[in-house]
Amino acid sequence: MNIIFSLDQIEEVAEQILVSNPKKIILFNGEMGVGKTTLIKQLCKSLGVESATSSPTFSLVNEYSTSNNQIVYHFDFYRLNKETEALDMGVDDYLYSGNWCFIEWSEKIASLLPEETSTITIELLSDGKRELKLA
Repeated sequence: MNIIFSLDQIEEVAEQILVSNPKKIILFNGEMGVGKTTLIKQLCKSLGVESATSSPTFSLVNEYSTSNNQIVYHFDFYRLNKETEALDMGVDDYLYSGNWCFIEWSEKIASLLPEETSTITIELLSDGKRELKLA
């Protein structure tokens, strides 16, 4: 799936992603500031998360509950120094829980990831729009 969009279309983009039936573990790739966290916040909202969402840059993971009692995990591994830090926090338990896992900076835990994932890559275009590729 390829989508070119502006940030004011983020709600529709999130819906398109969810309707496409991605794997529950989604890896988000793109430069810092391209909108990965913004998209994840909208995906959480579209899934029924009613509480405030934020980037887990310092805590590494945030956990949210949806209105129909699903769990959503949002990871940000930007500040991770070694994969062993992810293992120490129990990342395996999260990844194999069957719950939604949205992961930023997944390359920092590449050898720990299950085979069954979807990947979203976002690129900032020269006109300020974003190009999203879902694989």
